Amino acid sequence: MQLTDKHREYWSKNLRLTAILLAIWFVATFVAIYFARELNEIVILGFPLGFYMGAQGALVIYVLVIWYYARSMNQMDKDYGVHEGED
Repeated sequence: MQLTDKHREYWSKNLRLTAILLAIWFVATFVAIYFARELNEIVILGFPLGFYMGAQGALVIYVLVIWYYARSMNQMDKDYGVHEGED
């Protein structure tokens, strides 16, 4: 199957979006844990930031990443005419 320029553009945007969101996921997961001691010096609502990121912050970021990806891909699918169903 030959890919057209439109297919290449679609997949290029898809991969770029995925890479950016994976970078955000990586920062929320590993960088926040790596710098937990330094983050614990910052207090939010009486809790150290390192603790907050481990307990709730990372989960909120994960949900936002999933929501943004689904929203962006739905819009991109409509733009390129590959969406499923009627909206």
